[in-house]
Amino acid sequence: MTTLSTKHTDIVYAEDALESNEELDPINSADANTLDQLFRERVRRSPEKVAYSQFDQHRKQWHSYSWSDMAEQVERWQVAFRASGLNKGDRVAICYRNSVEWVIFDQAALRLGLVVVPLYTADRADNIAYVIGHSQSKVVFFAEQSVWEAVSAADEDTSCLELVLVADNSAANDQSSQNNTSDEKQPAVKYVSDWLPEQGGHLERGLALPDDLATIIYTSGTTGRPKGVMLSHKNILSNAYSGMRSEALRTTDRLLSFLPLSHALERTVGYYSPMMMGAQVSFNRSIPELADDLKVIQPSVLISVPRIFERVHNQIYAKLAKESSFKQTLFNLTIDVGWRRFEYQQGTRTWHPKLLLSAVLDTLVAKSIRNNLGGCLEYVIVGGAPLSSEVAKTFISLGVPLLQGYGLTETSPVTSANTIKHNAPDSIGLPLRGVKVKIADNDELWVQGENVMQGYWQNEEATAETMVNADDGVWLKTGDRASIDEKGFLRIIGRIKDILVLANGEKMPPTDIESAILRDPLFEQVMVLGEGKPFLSALAVLNKATWQNLRSEKGWTDDDLSKKEVKDHVIGSIAGQMSDFPGYAKIRQVSLSLEEWTVESGLMTPTLKIKRPKIMAAHADQIEAMYAGRGVHKA
Repeated sequence: MTTLSTKHTDIVYAEDALESNEELDPINSADANTLDQLFRERVRRSPEKVAYSQFDQHRKQWHSYSWSDMAEQVERWQVAFRASGLNKGDRVAICYRNSVEWVIFDQAALRLGLVVVPLYTADRADNIAYVIGHSQSKVVFFAEQSVWEAVSAADEDTSCLELVLVADNSAANDQSSQNNTSDEKQPAVKYVSDWLPEQGGHLERGLALPDDLATIIYTSGTTGRPKGVMLSHKNILSNAYSGMRSEALRTTDRLLSFLPLSHALERTVGYYSPMMMGAQVSFNRSIPELADDLKVIQPSVLISVPRIFERVHNQIYAKLAKESSFKQTLFNLTIDVGWRRFEYQQGTRTWHPKLLLSAVLDTLVAKSIRNNLGGCLEYVIVGGAPLSSEVAKTFISLGVPLLQGYGLTETSPVTSANTIKHNAPDSIGLPLRGVKVKIADNDELWVQGENVMQGYWQNEEATAETMVNADDGVWLKTGDRASIDEKGFLRIIGRIKDILVLANGEKMPPTDIESAILRDPLFEQVMVLGEGKPFLSALAVLNKATWQNLRSEKGWTDDDLSKKEVKDHVIGSIAGQMSDFPGYAKIRQVSLSLEEWTVESGLMTPTLKIKRPKIMAAHADQIEAMYAGRGVHKA
């Protein structure tokens, strides 16, 4: 490891993963300094190599696309964009599932110096309309005309739009799309097949420069309106390259893309980074079909949020609870030996005779679980939310390394990450090369580097609150409290603002408690409360399948969720997951439901973070009842 001295601490970086490795084909800043140059350079190097694959719904089979196939389509879109009268710097929005079409749209726009505004397909129509209007986008691309109809009906100003593009597989009527001439403010609505020329035209030189704005990504804020993060070509390219220097993709790697490309993590690490390294990406059909797609694609690398693996973890242990004591003992031994093997490989524990059991336990237990994940996973990059240590331990012990990282949309997005060789699962890893970090006086993590955003679109006040001009340059205030250990690993210890202060002055981080509770398969969603109150309480959405098994066993019904007997059982389950917390950190009251909080209901962000103020408003009566002294349950 190498060390860089800073004002507050020493930054430790992992070895450079790109040095002296013949399996790699990285495109560096000398080869490409804009995102469209990155694409063109990959096409030049690997024209006939498979770039992407996705499922063809009409033919009912997977279809592959080479880099030259992609270039041909990008050139058609470039010509069409230019013919539509768009100029460098104009914003163009896309509300489309992960697909080759998303990549083609993005690359054609970037080549012309246009600014791409990604929209979440799962978002509410009024939120989509707000982002379109706030970004002043001139073009938007939807999969279905029905989505546009919902967006246009929202009470938001989208008069900036000049053109609405709809994919050919629209759910609208079979009639051809037509321009609406009854109102001059209405944009033209066209099917892509009617808008695209039959052939493209090769453009020798892209219009974008490294410091030009490449995209505006609206953060799905849990409070208030989303803010538009302005990222340049250099911001994103520098972050992708720094990430590959920590843990590099090989040309033989296969990724399965299922997190939304509108999310900065998937876009940088799951899209631009594979392009940089020549890896292949396949697009998941849908989340319900993820398990099947894993077995078909057999990815070697995944980009994921913790919740996906939390659910698999809960399913494993729910199934294990029904197995014989022998199988339970065998599984627990596999975890014990697997964890010892991991610690030995990390150099944190000496060799032990138990390790001789690794191969046989892997064959008997671990391999079958890995096969359900495709059988070829070499590691999973996990971000977007805190990763439970228990979940990490389970999968690492089963031979599926989970590498937790940390970042923000404002940092393009990755700031730090664990690697195969340097993995502390309870940490957010080591800083990426080229990224500087320091801990401010209030324990807030500050970040500096080429990956830090240009600011918030049309929001100078928010930019000034987040970015600090210091003697040693501009720093981004993350809003997260952090620590750095003697080996250089970063750990998040809470949010600056997201701390619950009880009436007695005790302080507790709700997200840590929520993560612990969610380890129990009984819980699907949970929100901990207690600000200014005498004790902690929780709103909990139960997992329907686990609840059905429990109610059958206990003789309960869905109408019994408010009964003391049921609440006592749930509070006991919560207490079982909170043994590591201080004695005063106890959940003493709960309100239970089977109705999930969703994006559509306005209670979740498109990145599946809970909107605390919205949930509290929606459950105001239940919260009042929990603190009214009626039936308070002592844990």
